[in-house]
Amino acid sequence: MNDDDPAAEVVRRTLAAPPSLGTRRLVCLDGPAGSGKTTLAARVRRAVPAEVPCRVVHLDDLYPGWDGLRAGVEHVVETVVRPFAEGRPGRYRRWDWHASAPGPWVDVPLVDLLVLEGVGAGSLLVDDLVTTLVWVEADHDVRLARGVQREGVASRDDFVAWMASEAPYLDEQRTRARADLVVRT
Repeated sequence: MNDDDPAAEVVRRTLAAPPSLGTRRLVCLDGPAGSGKTTLAARVRRAVPAEVPCRVVHLDDLYPGWDGLRAGVEHVVETVVRPFAEGRPGRYRRWDWHASAPGPWVDVPLVDLLVLEGVGAGSLLVDDLVTTLVWVEADHDVRLARGVQREGVASRDDFVAWMASEAPYLDEQRTRARADLVVRT
């Protein structure tokens, strides 16, 4: 892999591979919280050629609260990924973190390249549909610092609890072992 530009490598590999999501392609950027998945997703999006319709879905928008990892993953698979595989547009219910309640529905039009980004994006639930599975990792202290910076000091305990709860889920899913690429940030 080109360590200088992992996003370009993700796009190159994905577009060279046959479609795996019906007639479309699916990239899953997975790894523990604070590892750099959102940043990589933005870089992947910018690296996709303009003629390839692409959409990034951030799982942070779907998790129903700090204990909603599994529910958020199941929701995106059922409302976006499976419909895409069947040639239909998707839609998901955004989670309103401030109100701690479901928010509005978000339509996801059919595109040639769907990028799922977030903890659990590469779950076994999408194993048969993913074109490129990327594991993103960073040291624990770096991830914690990023999480506290992003979520705020008041959410530090919630973020630490999330980090503890995601580890067994990621181990259960064997995502790192199944990854096509590993990116260290």
